[in-house]
Amino acid sequence: MRLLVILFFVLLPVGQEIKAQADTARYEVIKNMPAFYEQLKQQLTYPGAWGNSTAKDFEAWRAEARKTVMDCMQNLPPAPGAYNMSVTGTEQREGYEARKIWFNVSEWSRVPAYLLVPDGKGPFPAIVMLHDHGAHFSIGKEKMVRPFGVSLEVLADAEDWVKRCYDGQYTGDYFARNGYVVLSVDALFWGERGRKEGISYDGQQALASNFMQMGASWGAFINMDDVRSAEFLASLPMVDKKRVGCLGFSMGAYRSWMLSALTDCIKASASICWMNTTEHLMTLTNNQNKGGSAYSMLIPNLRRYLDYPHTASIACPKPALFFNGNKDKLFPVEGVKDAYATMQTVWESQNAGNKLVTKIWDEKHFFNRGMQEEVLEFFNKWLK
Repeated sequence: MRLLVILFFVLLPVGQEIKAQADTARYEVIKNMPAFYEQLKQQLTYPGAWGNSTAKDFEAWRAEARKTVMDCMQNLPPAPGAYNMSVTGTEQREGYEARKIWFNVSEWSRVPAYLLVPDGKGPFPAIVMLHDHGAHFSIGKEKMVRPFGVSLEVLADAEDWVKRCYDGQYTGDYFARNGYVVLSVDALFWGERGRKEGISYDGQQALASNFMQMGASWGAFINMDDVRSAEFLASLPMVDKKRVGCLGFSMGAYRSWMLSALTDCIKASASICWMNTTEHLMTLTNNQNKGGSAYSMLIPNLRRYLDYPHTASIACPKPALFFNGNKDKLFPVEGVKDAYATMQTVWESQNAGNKLVTKIWDEKHFFNRGMQEEVLEFFNKWLK
């Protein structure tokens, strides 16, 4: 009998042996997602959301929810003792002046930026222009403002990117021509705030890991730089601090609604092509599950308390605009609709439904000129 068993295994075809092993194996990682990811999502009850929180007064809830976000964002750089702005170059354009400036965005970082100032007498309304991600790191602020005093290579890079994502129009220059002071700053890892050794896609994950090992977050660092940039813009003498808004596309859109949620220095926000829910983003097929780029928009542990639309709702009752495209492969339309519905409930609960604009365009992941025109009309309504 023993001999028969041995002969059976010796004579078993190799293919059958492999199949037998595969049939009994239990793998727990599928496309870089834990096999139990659905169970993980089911545990997310978002106890800090408006309506779920124990806070019943809306202003008390806003303060509590903002503190939750800030607690998850620690450890953060200190605010600068002084901005100490310096102007290193200027260029007169049609109806406004473009300035290349430097200022202290924190005690740890002095950063380059573009500042566009309309001709005439202020104070003017102002917009913080927040650039996208795009896995394209060689430029940042130059995606929003036409650069000057740069190499032909940088200029060609910016022109190409603006055609790809912004319908051939620099949104910063578009707003400056229409009477807004515009500030655009590189996020850490982009443009002039890149890496000495040169930027690589995988470098994002290493940078984020190093932040986390020191009790910090790369994504939170970017968000706090945005807050300090908005505060700096509001402090300028040509700016009316009661009329400061923010605008961004893609990652810039995420940064925009986060910025409005984090500080009331921002009075109105517009976010193009970045809003959804964890339920629809955390799937086996969505780009969000690949790591890498996701780290620039990740606040550790925040999902235990608030989902994306809940966090964005901290900005209520301020005016807020959200555009998404029905052909955008990065953001499933059903998730967009769910997020919009969540935010609409919050704004309507505060009798501010007229201040929230949500629209799904027949468009891909793209900020076309029609969208830009409607965004300008939105800001003209609330900031002019």
